[in-house]
Amino acid sequence: MPETFDVLIIGAGPIGLACGIEAQRKGLSYIIIEKGCLVNSLYNYPINMTFFSSSEKLEIGGIPFVSNNIKPTRSEALEYYRRVTEKFKLNIRLFEHVKSNVKIDGTFTVQTSKADYLAKNIIISTGFYDIPSSINIPGEELPKVRHYYNDPHFYAMQKVVVIGSSNSSVDAALETYRKGAEVTMVIRTADIGERVKYWVRPDIMNRINEGSIKAFFNSNLVSICQNEVEIQTPDGLKIIPNDYVLALTGYQPDFGFLKKLGIKLSDDEKQIPEHNLQTMETNQQGIYLAGVICGGMETHVWFIENSRDHAPKIIDDILSKKHVLIA
Repeated sequence: MPETFDVLIIGAGPIGLACGIEAQRKGLSYIIIEKGCLVNSLYNYPINMTFFSSSEKLEIGGIPFVSNNIKPTRSEALEYYRRVTEKFKLNIRLFEHVKSNVKIDGTFTVQTSKADYLAKNIIISTGFYDIPSSINIPGEELPKVRHYYNDPHFYAMQKVVVIGSSNSSVDAALETYRKGAEVTMVIRTADIGERVKYWVRPDIMNRINEGSIKAFFNSNLVSICQNEVEIQTPDGLKIIPNDYVLALTGYQPDFGFLKKLGIKLSDDEKQIPEHNLQTMETNQQGIYLAGVICGGMETHVWFIENSRDHAPKIIDDILSKKHVLIA
């Protein structure tokens, strides 16, 4: 029979790691399962990405995050979380996908792509970056459409359409433009998104105002073809030549996985998973949520800096129940 862990943590992002650290410090046996690489979501961020938060707000486990920049970079974060993982010698299984789980007599049997595990409690800290939000227009399935953006050099000397005006869209527009792309932004509102980083907003507005980056406001992309796109604007339908479309329109948690576990979601469009804000336990006894996934579609509510305290809340609740059982 496999070992029975006090806690099985799904997701090795910063908050999943924080949960592992807290479990280790409080003397609970644990294992962290991650379907990708260490801090997989951060790894898939754009190469040149900088965080909105300062480095101390990204720290976990009391380990200082020293950055050479006012705002830490993706590469610095990857190095930091790797060092933290090695410092605590966290019990992690990478590139292992959770397939199913069953609860019998108070113990979960968790089947992954590589093994079976037994656990008294489960913490889900899977974030929201795995499933891109669909734009639901003809041509979205074409290979030229990208829901993830990585290296701007790839788009050098290409005609690129960027959908939206979020931080990721604005960064992609500016970076690809500076690598020689001909950039057009399609923005459904009348202005750049209000959450765009304050030090980036003047840059994108200057590029738009001078005409270096073309922007269609109050507009929508309505069709994507092999060599062009159709844009519905206030002045009518525009057809422009195009090589690539960056549909950086947001992402969402794996709601199907949550439902499979019996976790209730709110009936509105937010689809917030049911959980106790004091303990982070869901409607399923012994299953907890940590990090961004707690917000459902409200992916802008929870960040590393304000969800780090989910770890002690969860572990303290697990310990309180364990002590009651022992007593």
